Amino acid sequence: MKVDGTHYRSLWWDESKGSLQIIDQRWLPHDFRIESVETIEAFATAIVEMRVRGAPLIGATAAYGMALAMANDPSDESMDKAWSYLNATRPTAINLRWALDRCRATLRAIAEADRKDAALKLAHEISEEDVGICRAIGENGLALIRQIAAKKPAGEPVRILTHCNAGWIATVDWGTATAPMYRAHDEGIPLHVWVDETRPRCQGALTSWELGSHGIAHTYITDNAGGHLMQHGQVDMVMTGTDRTTRRGDVCNKIGTYLKALAAHDNGVPFYVALPSPTIDWTVEDGVAEIPIEERDPRETTHIQGKLDDGSIASVQVTPDGTEGANHAFDVTPNRLVTGLITERGVCAATTEGLAGLFPEMAQAAE
Repeated sequence: MKVDGTHYRSLWWDESKGSLQIIDQRWLPHDFRIESVETIEAFATAIVEMRVRGAPLIGATAAYGMALAMANDPSDESMDKAWSYLNATRPTAINLRWALDRCRATLRAIAEADRKDAALKLAHEISEEDVGICRAIGENGLALIRQIAAKKPAGEPVRILTHCNAGWIATVDWGTATAPMYRAHDEGIPLHVWVDETRPRCQGALTSWELGSHGIAHTYITDNAGGHLMQHGQVDMVMTGTDRTTRRGDVCNKIGTYLKALAAHDNGVPFYVALPSPTIDWTVEDGVAEIPIEERDPRETTHIQGKLDDGSIASVQVTPDGTEGANHAFDVTPNRLVTGLITERGVCAATTEGLAGLFPEMAQAAE
């Protein structure tokens, strides 16, 4: 996607520097900063501190982290150490472990002398695959938007509500939930997107920054406004991303997604989830019981970052002194509340049969 007319991906490899370049998302949307990641410790810090965030982007970042580890020391011991170190950074998003497992399994079969080049090549492949997956999700989600648009009066926008940021900045490019929006807008379908603020980290501001840069009409709303808008017929569909989806279609996403699904169900609003196949955890069935929910620093709830009137970026406290905060980063939406899963291979029901029908080889490998 483009920033001020220049095409960017969320990360890219700089051959001249021999290091990964990332957009440091902690400062968006107020400041656009690029950071060079040059040590395995820096890779871990970038993931933990959410300089990179979004399940697909975390996975791609981890793959480059493994490439750096192999460049420094291509031994099995080094590989296992890097795997463990990076895997511990974020517990919920499954793409992290998926990418690390894929790197380790591939590199184990390669002679140590060849691992440096092979690891970097594999990281490039994982990144390119993510771009292709998101592009295909955009095409499959576009078909759903077309169906809604065809039933509306001429010129009336399709109104989509989204929660958290599942845009290009959360993937390598295109995004998951936003990819169909970009495709629809480029096709000339009028859209209006309701963007949840998504406290505590306000990823909705990133979504607004993306949509605004692409010329898509949108409105930034409080997290609790969605139900009201649905009650008054102001939402045609909900479309979110996911950090981990179970084999039966339970969806783990940013905290508050479950409440949006409940409101959508009560008001007859279709609730879709944009799901890249690497985000499916075939080892888990019951998302509520089995998916670990990350609990982040309470300071993220007691403080908020923003731009002051003088243009500086600062963190301010919003709670009384001494008030404790809790920061559950994700929740799980049961599959019964999900209208459909938008994948790179098509749209399916949020069921074991639906997912296995689109990805039979993955389902069989997990048995």
